[in-house]
Amino acid sequence: MSEDAGHEIQVAIVTALKADSDVAAMTGGRVYDRVPANAEYPYISFGPEQDIPEDADCIEASEIILQIDVWSQDPGFREARRVGKAVKRALTEDAITLADNALVYFEYDGRRVLRDPDGNTSHVVLTFRAGVEHH
Repeated sequence: MSEDAGHEIQVAIVTALKADSDVAAMTGGRVYDRVPANAEYPYISFGPEQDIPEDADCIEASEIILQIDVWSQDPGFREARRVGKAVKRALTEDAITLADNALVYFEYDGRRVLRDPDGNTSHVVLTFRAGVEHH
């Protein structure tokens, strides 16, 4: 049985972000699935993921929509936006390598910039879409 495509993409994203010199310089390599208590800012975490079936004759495929979150407590949105921009640049289709499933496409879908309810934390929400053929 092959690896779940969503998990495989998440592992590839973590690998790409930690390997990118700009992202690593700004975040110290802090990329989390589960954010530890008292995590140092800025950091990157994973938000929701949605797997939408796109099966065709004899092909099991899906579009995976995933959210990557950037968190900062630097005053204003500058730091969070800079990290978000670096994340976008680091996550190209060439940077996402899958061993068990076939990546058909990987695309940046957009971002939202918002202030969290605590009034101190800047939050950049980046959305990506991945087309995958399951093996």
